[in-house]
Amino acid sequence: MPPLFFIFAARLQITTPTMLLRNIVSREELKRRMDADSRQYTTISFYRYFQIENPKDFRDQLYLRWMPFEVVGRVYVANEGINAQIALPSVHFEAFKVDLFTIDFLNGIRLNIAIEENQKSFIKLDLKVRNKIVADGIDDLNFNPSDTGKYLEARDWNEYLDDPDTVVIDMRNHYESEVGRFEGASCPDADTFREELKLVIDEYDQTRDKKILMYCTGGIRCEKASAWMRYNGFNEVYHLKGGIINYVNQTKEQGIENKFKGVNFVFDQRLHERVSDDVLSECHQCGKPADTHINCANVGCHLLFIQCSECAEKFNHCCSEDCKSILELPEAEQIKLRKGKPAGRIFSKGRFPKTV
Repeated sequence: MPPLFFIFAARLQITTPTMLLRNIVSREELKRRMDADSRQYTTISFYRYFQIENPKDFRDQLYLRWMPFEVVGRVYVANEGINAQIALPSVHFEAFKVDLFTIDFLNGIRLNIAIEENQKSFIKLDLKVRNKIVADGIDDLNFNPSDTGKYLEARDWNEYLDDPDTVVIDMRNHYESEVGRFEGASCPDADTFREELKLVIDEYDQTRDKKILMYCTGGIRCEKASAWMRYNGFNEVYHLKGGIINYVNQTKEQGIENKFKGVNFVFDQRLHERVSDDVLSECHQCGKPADTHINCANVGCHLLFIQCSECAEKFNHCCSEDCKSILELPEAEQIKLRKGKPAGRIFSKGRFPKTV
């Protein structure tokens, strides 16, 4: 445990009757501080399925021990394990890793380092207790998520991709696979992982005797999806170890061919990491080649969609003329218009072929 931990913990105990283990600074101020921070940040992700007896206590311990390392990001803790996407000043990375490895079930865990570091990925630490670290909709008590498919490293993955007797399934949401995917991959038209798990059993029923290859961003979804496929009678199931992030890093380190095309969608402020120069998708407004996701600048809409640079200028980073008009109103009027209305939508489905 780093010495600063005890200093931070002591300060919390002195200044608060009950330790407040959450952020209380406004988003605007946090963004201002992050923008002013000139230090290099390292973005990493990791997960581990492991039975945690008291997720709340474990969550609080992590919050305290990560404060000295200035960790920001999004972390889910549940009885079934931990799922973390975080960033921290690079100067703290080695010390953070040493400290992380002192936690028994995380000792030696693979840390996926982000492919690109052009932008800051997070501005605060959200450490939450959830029922599951990935929402899957599975309530079958007989299902064993640890009975997973076989891991494939990048080199073996490439060889299996060339095998005509394989079915390659992208286990990400449609808006992720629209902008980047492996050639020949089948991309189920799903909004969520929960929805996709149901689709793959029915859509690929006739391929039970073929080799099933599954991939996702960092490996966590395929870990469970491969077990679900095996549980449902698929005989030969493989999944990409560490997902797209680990695959791309391995191809660079080992000098082997990178067969992933386009950009890798990520769930942080960056929204994507450039993997290849291929542009696989189109602007959702004008149809020109584009693969840049943005959220509509009208926060009352916040629609996730793909927009080219020309349409970004034309619509002032909004998804429509209506939202552009709202954005031009005084802030008080905007607040009044969005009061009581839901936000955070994604664009409609079915904008790309199921296979490429």
